Amino acid sequence: MRVAIVHPSPQGVTTGNRVTALRWAKLLRELGHDVRVRAKLDEKPVDVLIALNARKCGQVVLECRVRHPRARRVTAVTGTDLYGPLSGLPAAETSLEASDAIVALAPHALERLPQHLRERARVILQSAPT
Repeated sequence: MRVAIVHPSPQGVTTGNRVTALRWAKLLRELGHDVRVRAKLDEKPVDVLIALNARKCGQVVLECRVRHPRARRVTAVTGTDLYGPLSGLPAAETSLEASDAIVALAPHALERLPQHLRERARVILQSAPT
């Protein structure tokens, strides 16, 4: 599959969402997928979009729905998404509503999601080598 992982971190940053994007890209490539990591959606065809950060990637998820209507859209609720409630934040709501699936990186993140979106969500606990 052709996978685009979009994150809001500037190029060259080696923390947060960019690190998660690079780690996930490595895992997906090892499984045989064609993976691109970008700060925004490009014109290349995509089968799956993974948007890292609901608050900052709402527009990207909508762009994907228009440009690649058959693509599956996944939004990962990441660190800064969890500082407060996600409901009432237009960008976060846009991203989550337009996603086929939601990934939370910690179990308590599910509590931050609006009730009607929780059935789309799955928790994937992160781990890093020590």
